[in-house]
Amino acid sequence: MRILHTSDWHIGKKLGRFDRLDEAEATLVDVERVADDRDVELILVSGDVFDRPAPPIEALGLGLRWLLRLAAQRPVVAVAGNHDSPELFETLAPLVRPRGVHLGGTIKHPDRGGILGPDDLGVPARVACFPFLREGHVVDFMQDAGQWYRGYAERVARICAAYNEGLTAGTRGGEVPLLMAHFLVNGVKVDRAGPRGERELHMGAAYAATPQAIPPGPQYVALGHIHAPQRVPGAPVPAEYAGSLLPLDFGEAGEQKRVVVVDAARGRLAVAESVPLPCPRPLVRRSGTWEQVEAGAGELQDAYLDLTVETSAVDMTLGQRARAVFPLLVNIRPLRRESERAERETRRGRTLPQLYDAYYRRERPGEEPPQDLLDLLREVLEEAEAADAPA
Repeated sequence: MRILHTSDWHIGKKLGRFDRLDEAEATLVDVERVADDRDVELILVSGDVFDRPAPPIEALGLGLRWLLRLAAQRPVVAVAGNHDSPELFETLAPLVRPRGVHLGGTIKHPDRGGILGPDDLGVPARVACFPFLREGHVVDFMQDAGQWYRGYAERVARICAAYNEGLTAGTRGGEVPLLMAHFLVNGVKVDRAGPRGERELHMGAAYAATPQAIPPGPQYVALGHIHAPQRVPGAPVPAEYAGSLLPLDFGEAGEQKRVVVVDAARGRLAVAESVPLPCPRPLVRRSGTWEQVEAGAGELQDAYLDLTVETSAVDMTLGQRARAVFPLLVNIRPLRRESERAERETRRGRTLPQLYDAYYRRERPGEEPPQDLLDLLREVLEEAEAADAPA
């Protein structure tokens, strides 16, 4: 059978002051086109359908409308990610299930709703649904085994193992076993050169599982949470992060977003194909003097812009001028050249860090001032200087 895997729609997320619902809808039109053109029989949405647990009504309406629209031709299964509300998913589940949308908000026992089979889906597949697991959350069916009070990575691995057992025991000839989950696997690559759409709170080591947590039983593992599209290194079966629907912040600028089309059959590993999605509006980071960035204004009119402007003095009109030239300006920051910052002196021709150095040595003869305090003072001064120009 043929499956389409998509993830991390983050419907409702803004970029600065800009609402992006129209871009999300335009990209979902492309997702539908791929599903129709490729005769997809099942769609998996591996978490973060919405950007907030309580999405604005416009975002909620758009997300539900598109889940239902995609389900008009084939079943759709979606699990809650760390940005989604498990309770909202569980409340909506019985309302949308008759129309082919299957929502998994909470982690359930494999025999009590955790695995959806052909009777639920109407296609020859079994899908184990593993929504996002929060650090302090206790899963009922794990308590009975006395295995709960362990590290996060081991808990993820044990839940995956339980679903693997359920898939192995329940899958019949001709049925395709699949696992869909929303968690972080160690070893994936994420560019940290700029801010990204992933929630930092849920991206640290405390929320990371090992590749060995991915079980060997499914034909394919559809993962969400990481926005950079990639295959999971070291997984025993094909496992992919489909990536986010759109570039959600400037750390994702230039990433080719996609869906994954999966051909799977019982008894062999799935074959996953990356199908690129067009970006309705690019995200661009630019830096230089005002003259340099203004000279490139023509090519930046239709791009969201993150701008760093090199300055030699405080410029109170920089933000206003930049917004007049660049209609989709998201961020602007001044950058004072190092040599010029050093020349910004205070009393008696010395900078504040130099004055603090002299004060410390006077008050504590024979002691060197702590370097970390001097560094922190310089950082605070630079931040205050940057705040001189309006965003």
